[in-house]
Amino acid sequence: MAPSILDSLEVLQVGDPDARIALVLHGGGGPQTIAPIVGHLAPSFHTLAPTHPGWNGTSRPDDIDSVAAIAAAYLDRLLAEGGRDVTLVGSSIGGWIALEMAAQAAADDKYTGVIRAVVDIDGVGVVVEGEPIADFFALDARGLAEIAWHDPDRGYLDPAGFTEQQRAMQQANGQTMAAVAGREMSDPSLLERLRTINVPTLVVFGESDRVVAPAYGRAVSEAIPGAEFAEVPAAGHLPHLENPEATWAVIDPFLIRVG
Repeated sequence: MAPSILDSLEVLQVGDPDARIALVLHGGGGPQTIAPIVGHLAPSFHTLAPTHPGWNGTSRPDDIDSVAAIAAAYLDRLLAEGGRDVTLVGSSIGGWIALEMAAQAAADDKYTGVIRAVVDIDGVGVVVEGEPIADFFALDARGLAEIAWHDPDRGYLDPAGFTEQQRAMQQANGQTMAAVAGREMSDPSLLERLRTINVPTLVVFGESDRVVAPAYGRAVSEAIPGAEFAEVPAAGHLPHLENPEATWAVIDPFLIRVG
């Protein structure tokens, strides 16, 4: 990955620069979907929240053509900046990126000590037999709200109310997601590589998620040595938006234990 590409990443930074690092990774909905996580972690961490290349009008180099490529770029960025004991927190595709980063780090000694722990929140990316990932690209706004939210009426955003700029950005984000994640939103090699992850991992799922069901999340956690699994009640694919206090109640004790 060329240094100029690393340098071009847009990264929100909040919290004490001298504190331990938390890298918060957004899903297909963009950086705004992880704002509550960033705010919650800021008092305890130096919290970094990059905008993935190609999202929200940012540039995407031709060689950023997969989740694995994004993960490699973020690992190299952390390594170049001396990042150590970084906690990865990812939502949806961001959870996939976090798991991919942990698997890549486990396979290459140069990344030893870079990652401290992983929190995967309703992540996609793994092929689990009998637990399909919903076809996100076939859904309209109402259909997406129905599968992604415990309370679909709360999550539904009527496209008729969007500005032309908002419509264009949503379309561009969808095109980027298709380019890097594929229509299946999964990597057939990832399940086996999860078995190499050697850092504490927590898999968190909203109990009402129908993008990927809690049974899918449980299978992911079972593939990672020593991983923990937790469900968040009254929440769907974005539990930190729909039921934040219950989400912190499962994430915070894990973060305290791993230090």
